Amino acid sequence: MSEAKTIIEVRDLKKDFYVGEITVHALKGIDLEIREGDFMAIMGASGSGKSTMLNILGCLDKPTAGSYMLEGVDVNSLCRNDLARLRNNKLGFVFQSYNLLPRTTALENVELPLYYNPKITSRERRKRAINALEAVGLTDRMHHMPNQLSGGQQQRVAIARSLVNDPVVILADEATGNLDTRTSYELMSLMQELNNNGKTIVFVTHEPDIARFMTLNVIFRDGHVIRETRVRDRLLAGEMLKTLPVEENQL
Repeated sequence: MSEAKTIIEVRDLKKDFYVGEITVHALKGIDLEIREGDFMAIMGASGSGKSTMLNILGCLDKPTAGSYMLEGVDVNSLCRNDLARLRNNKLGFVFQSYNLLPRTTALENVELPLYYNPKITSRERRKRAINALEAVGLTDRMHHMPNQLSGGQQQRVAIARSLVNDPVVILADEATGNLDTRTSYELMSLMQELNNNGKTIVFVTHEPDIARFMTLNVIFRDGHVIRETRVRDRLLAGEMLKTLPVEENQL
């Protein structure tokens, strides 16, 4: 069996922030490799550097030093327009707060990333958005506004939006942070299904039980990677759903 190709390669990555005359070293020489098909948890306490790392991986911020290669492209060498194009074509984002536009339907929210691709017609845009909503089980809610959806349904819309451009990697930042246990397990079941179908996912979380649904755990502390382990006895979210109390399981 051939080795999975490397999607992301980070070498000696550093990130400094300046607060007045004080320099904060958020990342202190990170080496990280993400291969196709990985489902990686980035973990660590508040201030460990995990969110800074995700922002750099998502091309939302630039490192102070070090290299970041995405599918062989030197991200640090790109101008702002090329970065925006790379971000839109190669990356999908899922945030804790969903980041949906409140006055647009679920379908319109999912279509949004495609408006920046001039090669896609309005008909193709609509078709892709419907397919993405179908993939997350929300075709019956596509014309609902966000305030007509539960938190779990809003997060599914956000996941559909992250899928619509067929990105090479999905980046999720505490995507279960605002959800109850059952809804978290439902979302992780969906994420595991996407991963089983070949999607590469990087998922920032502070919850060890959520990290056990993934294939690889990377622990950050004080700007360093202190441990990287393959998950043994990986939990299956669909099976965990069956263990919930009946009263919660039927909400």
